[in-house]
Amino acid sequence: MIIGLNAAAAIKQPRTGVEEYTYQLIKQLTMLPEARKHRFLLYIPSMALAKEDLPIFDFPLPSNFKIRILYWPLPFLWTQIRLAWEMFVLSPEALVIPVHVLPFFSPKNSVVTVHGLEYEYWPQNYSFWRRFYLRRSTKVAAKRAQKIIAISENTKQDLIKLYSAKADKIEVVYHGVEVRSQNIKTNNQKPYILYIGRIETKKNVQGILEAYKILKEKYCVPHKLILAGSPGYGYEKIKLQIKDLLEIRNLDLDIKEVGYISNKEKDELLAGAEVFLFPSLYEGFGLPVLEAQAMGVPVVTSLGSCLPEIAGQGALFVDPRSSVEIARAVNQLIDDKILRDRLIQLGKENVSGFNWKKCARETLEIVTRI
Repeated sequence: MIIGLNAAAAIKQPRTGVEEYTYQLIKQLTMLPEARKHRFLLYIPSMALAKEDLPIFDFPLPSNFKIRILYWPLPFLWTQIRLAWEMFVLSPEALVIPVHVLPFFSPKNSVVTVHGLEYEYWPQNYSFWRRFYLRRSTKVAAKRAQKIIAISENTKQDLIKLYSAKADKIEVVYHGVEVRSQNIKTNNQKPYILYIGRIETKKNVQGILEAYKILKEKYCVPHKLILAGSPGYGYEKIKLQIKDLLEIRNLDLDIKEVGYISNKEKDELLAGAEVFLFPSLYEGFGLPVLEAQAMGVPVVTSLGSCLPEIAGQGALFVDPRSSVEIARAVNQLIDDKILRDRLIQLGKENVSGFNWKKCARETLEIVTRI
């Protein structure tokens, strides 16, 4: 079978959710024995390529993988116009779209991946036109795609509920997580609680800050709070909240923002964290939880959206809207070594069910039987 794949996201830097998913999917497909009997066409927009004379991918492509660089001078509409034209004049037997946006023309055998419907639950975080585009493209994909890959059972149910997608055309395929070495030294001397993710309101960073204040006031923990991630929607309010907290003189509040971090920096921060805190208000998958579990860090996360599904038994679950409950759970993990050790072990066991090779294999199986 000739399989086309929109590979644009795989070469973007820095790689976050969708970019990492696309990159890992291609990388693992190149190594699957069952993929050798198929031909893969990787579509990449010309404007996404680096000017330097560098390899497009940092892993070898076998002979059955070919890169198709499609010229397009604009930073938008590549999928809907240029890739659509390619599908019209030279369509593969199947098309894999690692995001939910199908080109205007696409083969009957098209598979799209939906990574979550945050914009439906937090519309205020998106502009009117962005929200309109996401809703419209998801609705079209739900109707036209031969198969839809949802990255969690929660996302599948959202598609059925919000877009009337047919349950029998949706397959759940989990993301993977890279398990890297835990023998990492950290430079942080003071114990700390860690959050990794975008610094924005829908991630409940405001709730994290309020819980940290309670931890200092009620439980007198010596820990500092480290927030790692790029600013997002509502960051100005969060920044003001941090400023106000740091002005409270009778509390030993120590809040540090470190901004966007590399994988190496992420591993170093996780290696030294006493608790990983991720009480997000909505997630399509929740990869940071798995990354923390893989590094042997006990997790506090939300009893909502996909997070219980992804975290398994390796976390303490809280109502994300209750800062009191969040603080209590964090303090439990700080105080109770037996509980900490049990959650760390359960977290490591949970992570074993999420790997990128499995993700690629299940995706290929879906594509080749449609």
